[in-house]
Amino acid sequence: MKRDIFLIIAAASIILGVAVLSGSKSMSSEFPDPPAQNTMREHGVKTAILAGGCFWGMEGVFEKLNGVRDVVSGYSGGTKETASYYTVGSGKTGHAESIKITYDSSIISFGTLLKVFFSVAHDPTELNYQGPDVGTQYRSAIFYQDEYQKQVAGDYIRILDKAKVFELSIVTEVSPNKGFYPAEAYHQDFMKRNPNYPYIVHWDKPKIADLEKKYPDLLK
Repeated sequence: MKRDIFLIIAAASIILGVAVLSGSKSMSSEFPDPPAQNTMREHGVKTAILAGGCFWGMEGVFEKLNGVRDVVSGYSGGTKETASYYTVGSGKTGHAESIKITYDSSIISFGTLLKVFFSVAHDPTELNYQGPDVGTQYRSAIFYQDEYQKQVAGDYIRILDKAKVFELSIVTEVSPNKGFYPAEAYHQDFMKRNPNYPYIVHWDKPKIADLEKKYPDLLK
């Protein structure tokens, strides 16, 4: 769960120092495109479920993309009975903080969503943590909806690892979606409603700036 903000900021310098030493940042100025996709396999309004640390920032990033109709913060990987914020925070439920993206596939593809996911939204080389948030509930994961999404995700990870985009290997879990459970109302649109919240300012606004710099053509 989100810790006292002073502890977060104190931990930030330590975590960032570790990241620099581990070389987990992207090593390529040109991020590879996703694999060529069979557009006949994806048409109309679709959904994607992604996990990459705190859902506040993930939601904020994907809400900016043209073709994305809605983004909901929630929990994936566990059962309905354990899908609540403080229970998930125990790290023992199997859930990951996730987002459910509803998108128009005639405007933005699943592969393009994954490009933003890997290059901007989080660090896919961090195992069971993102920044100051530690635990399996903050793991990197793609919960695929069908065999098409499974194939695109697996192929893209292989492309990125082969290209050595990151100095470390990608640890993103690729698993079938067994249920997505929306988070409590106060988590929805958290970044939009709380733009000056210290956690948002320190950890999530830089992601938005990175998105706007790298992919202006993808923005609404």
